Amino acid sequence: MDMTLAILMLLAFFVMLMIGIPVAVTLATTGFVFGVLGFGTSLFNLVPARVFGVVANYQWLAIPLFVFMGVMLEKSRLAEDLLDVVGHLAGGLRGGMALGIIGVGVLMGASTGIVGATVITLGLLTLPTLLRRGYDPAVSCGAICASGTLGQIIPPSLILILLSDIMQLSVGTLFAAAVMPGMLLAALYCTYLVILGMVKPGSMPPVPLAEREALARRDLWIRFFKVVVPPLLLVLSVLGSIIGGIAAPTEAASMGALGAILVTATAGRLTMTVLREVAQSTMRITAMVMFILICAQVFALAFRGLHGEDLIHRMFEFLPGGVGMDILFLMVLIFVLGFFLEWIEISYIAVPLFLPVFLQQGVDPVWLAMLICVNLQTSFLTPPFGWALFFLRGVAPPEVTTRHLYLGVLPFIALQVLAIGLIYAYPQIATWLPKAIGW
Repeated sequence: MDMTLAILMLLAFFVMLMIGIPVAVTLATTGFVFGVLGFGTSLFNLVPARVFGVVANYQWLAIPLFVFMGVMLEKSRLAEDLLDVVGHLAGGLRGGMALGIIGVGVLMGASTGIVGATVITLGLLTLPTLLRRGYDPAVSCGAICASGTLGQIIPPSLILILLSDIMQLSVGTLFAAAVMPGMLLAALYCTYLVILGMVKPGSMPPVPLAEREALARRDLWIRFFKVVVPPLLLVLSVLGSIIGGIAAPTEAASMGALGAILVTATAGRLTMTVLREVAQSTMRITAMVMFILICAQVFALAFRGLHGEDLIHRMFEFLPGGVGMDILFLMVLIFVLGFFLEWIEISYIAVPLFLPVFLQQGVDPVWLAMLICVNLQTSFLTPPFGWALFFLRGVAPPEVTTRHLYLGVLPFIALQVLAIGLIYAYPQIATWLPKAIGW
């Protein structure tokens, strides 16, 4: 009976999501309804203690602080200047502006960790310019969407903080482990764009010579140090203090929030309006994340009470091929779920269900976390429900069609799958840096 209820609970959860009910409400509703059907009300005597354990967890302070840091840098519009500088530095290279977009994505991913903010900012600031300069619309859309998703893997990102709680790992360990995979993805994107520029030169023309000559090289480097260096130093100091063990994530996040205010003020863009908008955005994002965290406790409590974990164990017993096949199954499942669900939904449903199986098999949880993290990036790119596609569609010019979006992201989805394969074949990509610094 319990197993049947556990299966029905999962089915009800996905049906409610498909019809558009918010994930937090779906988690709480299915948890309460099937928990009561299975055990009456007694099971939920544990809910207050579970909820208190979530809201009293000290590490969650890092979420609003990192979000504040990211939104502040996004509101400062430093990305606009940064892209212009990088595009001119690329000179006559075909695809130079596209490479600049990847560079901006790395920096904004390391400073904001908010995919929507990065995609919308890049879409508003760069897509019209790229189209005006003769870039292929599909290539432009693909580069912008892929660049925006780098915020999912490059620390500090919300997914790393949440996975650290789900998998009971140190935030600093996951931050260190994510550096190399993040750089690997960025390198794959850049390599693809350079090769595409050689094979199809008409799809990504360089910045016109007259425009490059109009801006003196000395002035360009002055702008580079004014625009690129301050946020880069801020990101390096925040991440370096966490990875190096100098500061806890919450302490480093507080300094990052303060540093973002100083960087924005130095750029002359700190106003009360900006500060109010940043505070409001931070409150909305933090409230959404914490509400989902709280509702997930109800779901997890009911599912475990209904012996859902035993159901998952039995499912894996039917898979041939040992640990390798189990990991492949998980990767395929997360990839498919990414067509329909957001990363936070996948994180709090799929990962807790399957994690005990892999821990019993002796799988390195840090390596597994990086495989999951890179895979979750595809949920932002995969049609038809990739959120990066929705974000860019909302700000794209009329001449950019949905077909351009879908065609543009397909090569980058393939590159993400390639990155997953490389991390699977060479686990040291994820585990080398944490071991090197003693985490």
